[in-house]
Amino acid sequence: MKLSIITINYNNADGLKRTISSVVPCISSTVEYIVIDGGSTDGSVDVIKQYAKDINYWVSESDKGVFHAMNKGLVKAKGEYVLFINSGDLIKTDVDFTNILSFLTGEDMIYFDIELEDINKSYINTYPDNLDFKFFAEQSLPHQATFTKREILLEYGGYNEQMRIASDWAFTVDAVCLKGYSYRHVATYFSTYFLDGISSDPENYKLLWLEKGEHTKTHYPLYYSLYKEWMEKKDELYKLKSSVSVRYLKKLGFLKWLKL
Repeated sequence: MKLSIITINYNNADGLKRTISSVVPCISSTVEYIVIDGGSTDGSVDVIKQYAKDINYWVSESDKGVFHAMNKGLVKAKGEYVLFINSGDLIKTDVDFTNILSFLTGEDMIYFDIELEDINKSYINTYPDNLDFKFFAEQSLPHQATFTKREILLEYGGYNEQMRIASDWAFTVDAVCLKGYSYRHVATYFSTYFLDGISSDPENYKLLWLEKGEHTKTHYPLYYSLYKEWMEKKDELYKLKSSVSVRYLKKLGFLKWLKL
């Protein structure tokens, strides 16, 4: 088996249907599909059953959160590589997925660019060919666009289930900066990430910063002071940008609409 595509879901029936319908055309004799549902009560199970003949394995039962669900899928996977396309995200219909698979040439991680989309716009987020700690301090690789060898994820121990948001980030930074696993960037995109997940929620930004900071402090103590400096400057710029945007919108008379 060349690839296992894994989708996790909890009470997101509409998003799950969008995801499954985009993945099903990619399934073949070398691509299996696994769906892990967290015991949804909103009709998600009915969606899974609708596509059950195309799904190699699925389960709906309570779990301990996002990364526990992802680990459950990882344990069931049989592919050389795994790709997480979680509920709500999708593989683009106009992409030749067989051609995408041709880029899986043996590196431990093969990552692509990705389309990011929210209610107002979409754009392509691109990534560098060479990765270092500074890159990971500022951002991460998207699991929706990263093929990872299953054996290195299992060797790592799977995703850290004690983290709520930053566990996939922790794995990728460690894979590159601690473990020295091989990687390759492919400068095209095949998937869409909708900016409505927990890590994209501004309310969770502080938790993401704290989890990444704690991991850095533990595993990269020499980088920790630099990490704090980078993040504090980034936070200042974010607040400044937000403040400028609010003042500009007020000036244009949009205050009553924004309820600011």
